[in-house]
Amino acid sequence: MTDAPLLEVRGLHVIFRTEAGPVHAVRGAFLDVPPGRTVALVGESGSGKSAIAQAILGILPEQAEMRAERMLFRDPAAPAPVDLAALNPESEARRQIRGHRIAMVFQEPMTALSPLHTIGDQIGEALRVHTRLPRQEIRRRVLEMLARVAFPDPERAARAYPFELSGGLRQRAVMAMALVGRPALLVADEPTTALDVTVQAQILALLQDLQAEFGMAVLFITHDLGIVAQLADEVAVIHRGRILETGPCHAVMRRPGHPYTRTLLAAVPRLHGPPPAPLPAAAGDSAALDALARLLHRGDGPPPPPGPLLEVAGLAKGFTRRQGSWLRLRQQRVAAVRDVGFRVARGECYALVGESGSGKTTVCRLLVRALAPEGGSAHLRTREGVCDILALPERELPRLRRHVQYVFQDPWSSLDPRMTVFELVAEPLRIQRLGTPAERVERVAALLRAVGLRPEHMHRYPHHFSGGQRQRIGIARALAPGPELLILDEPVSALDVVVQARVLELLQELQQSLVLAYVFVAHDLAVVRRIAHRVGVMCRGLLVEEAPAEVLFSAPRHPYTRALLAAVPEPDPDRRLDFRRLAGGSSDPAAWPAPFTIRRGSGTMREVAPGHRVRFGDGEGDPES
Repeated sequence: MTDAPLLEVRGLHVIFRTEAGPVHAVRGAFLDVPPGRTVALVGESGSGKSAIAQAILGILPEQAEMRAERMLFRDPAAPAPVDLAALNPESEARRQIRGHRIAMVFQEPMTALSPLHTIGDQIGEALRVHTRLPRQEIRRRVLEMLARVAFPDPERAARAYPFELSGGLRQRAVMAMALVGRPALLVADEPTTALDVTVQAQILALLQDLQAEFGMAVLFITHDLGIVAQLADEVAVIHRGRILETGPCHAVMRRPGHPYTRTLLAAVPRLHGPPPAPLPAAAGDSAALDALARLLHRGDGPPPPPGPLLEVAGLAKGFTRRQGSWLRLRQQRVAAVRDVGFRVARGECYALVGESGSGKTTVCRLLVRALAPEGGSAHLRTREGVCDILALPERELPRLRRHVQYVFQDPWSSLDPRMTVFELVAEPLRIQRLGTPAERVERVAALLRAVGLRPEHMHRYPHHFSGGQRQRIGIARALAPGPELLILDEPVSALDVVVQARVLELLQELQQSLVLAYVFVAHDLAVVRRIAHRVGVMCRGLLVEEAPAEVLFSAPRHPYTRALLAAVPEPDPDRRLDFRRLAGGSSDPAAWPAPFTIRRGSGTMREVAPGHRVRFGDGEGDPES
C-alpha cells in the first residue's frame, strides 16, 4: 500500500453532449498521484485539464458522460481503496469524499465563494457537512485555519464577506475552505493565474507549508511552466484530451520527449537568456497587415507634431473607501495614483508593471477619461494637433477615443454576447461615423485577416470562439477607428503559454506594420521583457523606477523592482525559488531601505543614468552615484 499511488486513474474518458454533437474532452487519460507528492497537470486551455479535475471530484455537469477502467482512491483513513468511477456522484459515499478527503481550490475565488455568506460560515460549512462537531469546535477550527493561511486578523476575516477582501485574501479563504477538513488529496485548478508575482509567491509558499504540515498530495493544474518547475515532483502533459508525456519534473523539463512538450517549453517567456523563437503560423500574414495599413491610410496626411506621442506628468487620483458598520461608518481617503509621469514615443511599447492595487489600471482609465483626474496633465500629439486629455470637455471625448483605444484583460466580459463579430468590430466605426456601410464591411474583413481570423467569422458570436480568438476580436475592435495609441490592460494574463505567445507576436507585428504605440499593463515580467521597449514600475500609486527594458531587467536599482524580479518563477527546476522568503513582500515605502524610504509625501524621481529614473525618499540621493 505504501508504494501504491494515492490516486490511480486509468482509461478516463469524458464526453460532453452539445447541440453540434458529442465533444470528446478527455480521451483515455491515465494519471498517478503518489502520497504526499505534487503532480502538475500541464496543457493549453481546452486540453481537458479541468475536465479531469471535475471527474475526480464527481462534479461534472449534467451534459457530460464519464467512463473509466478505474479511478482508485487509496485514502489512508479508509480501510480499503475506493473506485471513484464506480460511485454515483450523488451518493452519500461520494459526498463524504468530495470536499473532505479530496478537496479542490478553484481558479476564480469569486465564483467559488458565495457573496451572501461570511467567510467564516463558508469555511465552517465543510465541517458541518462532513462532521458532527459542536458549533464552538467548528468556530475554533475555522479561526485556526484562517490563522494558518496567514489572515492577519482571523476574527475579523471570519465576519467579512468575499467582496471585502483582496484577490490574494479571497484565494486564501478558498484554500482555508478546502483544507479545513485536512484532505488527503488537494486538487488546485490554476489557483494563481490571475495573481501578480508577489501575491503568487505568498499563495505558493502557503501551499508548500500546508502540504508539508498535513502530509497531503497535490494535483496542481496549470499552464504556467515556471510554477511547474518550482513546485512539481512529477509532470503530466495533456493535449486535446490525451496525456502525451509523464515523468519526474527534472526529466520532463530538461529532456522533453514529446514534440508538444517541446513546443510548450519553447513558448514560455523568460527573464533570462534569448527571447523565445517565433511559433509557426503565429499571427496575421504580412499581406493582410499591409492591406490594413493602406486601408487605415497609414503614412498619409500631415506629419505629426514633434515630441512624444503621449506625455504624462504629475498624474493623481484618489478614492474614498468606506469602513465599519452602518452604525459606525467612517470614510478613508486612498491615493490610488500619485505623481505619475512618463512619455511614450510613436511606435514604442511602454509597459506598466506592479502588484495588484499598485495603480496601473487607474492610470490607464485616466488616460481614456473613464475616470475623472484630480491632478496632473496628459498630452497626446496626434496628426490633428496636440490634445490635452485631462482638460477635454465631455462632448469632445469621442474625438479622443478615435486616437486612443483600450484592449481589456477579459475579452469574454468586454464583448457583448448578443452581437456578432461584425457588429462588435464595426461598432466603433458606426459611433465615429467612419465610412459607408460597404466600406465598414471591407474594413472589418481586413481587420479580421490582420489579426489571424477569417472574414467568414464576422457573422458568428463570441461564444463560438476560444479565449485567444476572443482576444483577437478585441484587438480588431480596438484597431477599427485607426488609433495611434493602444492601451492594453493585462491582455494575455488569462491565456495559456502557446496562445499567449501567438497574441504577443500578433501585437508586435501590428505595431511594426501600423506604427502603433502601446501602453502595456502586466504583472508578468517575463511577458513584459518579450514585448516592451521601456518599463515603468508602480507601487502604492507611485512610479518608483523607469528604464529601457534591457536595463531594468539587467540592472534594477529600486528595492521593489528587485523584489518583483526575484519573485518570478523560471521554467528551470534547478533554479527553484524560496517562496517563503519572497512571500513577505516589499511594497511598504516606509520599509524600503535608505535612500528609498518614503514615510511622508511622494519622494522624488531622479535620473541615475540616461533614460533610467528612480524614486528616492525626500532629501535622499543615489547610493550608487
